[in-house]
Amino acid sequence: MPIPLRNAVFVIIGTIMGSGVSPQVVETARLWPQSFVILAASLVVIIAASAWLLQRFFHHDRVTAVLSSAPGHLSFVLGLGAETGGNLPAISIVQSIRLLCLTLAVPAIVALLGYGQVNPVAIAGKMPDLIRFALMLCGCALCGFALSKLRLPAAWLIGPMLVSTLAHISGWIDGAVPWWLAIPAYVTMGALIGTRFSGVTLRDLAANGGAGLSSTLVAVLVSGMAAALASSATELPVAAVLVAFAPGGVETMSAMAMAVNADPAYVAAHHVLRLFILTALLPLFLGSALVRKGK
Repeated sequence: MPIPLRNAVFVIIGTIMGSGVSPQVVETARLWPQSFVILAASLVVIIAASAWLLQRFFHHDRVTAVLSSAPGHLSFVLGLGAETGGNLPAISIVQSIRLLCLTLAVPAIVALLGYGQVNPVAIAGKMPDLIRFALMLCGCALCGFALSKLRLPAAWLIGPMLVSTLAHISGWIDGAVPWWLAIPAYVTMGALIGTRFSGVTLRDLAANGGAGLSSTLVAVLVSGMAAALASSATELPVAAVLVAFAPGGVETMSAMAMAVNADPAYVAAHHVLRLFILTALLPLFLGSALVRKGK
């Protein structure tokens, strides 16, 4: 997918997320530190359990197993793989299978929990003043561009969300992103997920499909238990916590938060934090393997 189109979609989705943030977020944010701690612990368990599984039953080497088990941060993971001699095709396929499965499974799981209603604000809410909306959208794009120059993870998503959140909380603008922008953005996001499988052959899928599904199952089970614990600790709806803890892409899960009526700020905060935690965790998990390789 062309990068300008991808970034434009992220800007729209970030704007949608910001339009759903309410003043009540400040009140519930005081409970988030407990949720952050549970998230960090779940990431350690996911990587350790999945890496052991991939080594024990699928004969992956230590570096490939650890990097395949990382729940997200694909560009960083592939960069580490290239530097440390990991099997890049295997890592990419396992990671892509995880993302695709989570994108398909999370809405179904949330629906089974009784939280499957669509957020009306995200799709067809009150129409905003179009002049102010256009100005806000320009500000969203500029903030995304500025943060991308600082190499912030998910910059084109987080920047627009910040601008949109401030604009809505301050009362400068009221209303949702028009449906004729929101729906094409979600459709394009779905297509973007599919492009992860570009160049993958049936032989590649046969060789790594079982590893990808097994790693995904471990991630879903651990994330589900952690989400239940965090929901109990914070008294937040289990559906919102599940989307925040699901180890999918930042952009994908943040967009999904709007579809299940979850607090977009809560979801986005956890997924961005997950990227920073992984940045610190992965070198630690790779340490012993790299010492054995003399790197």
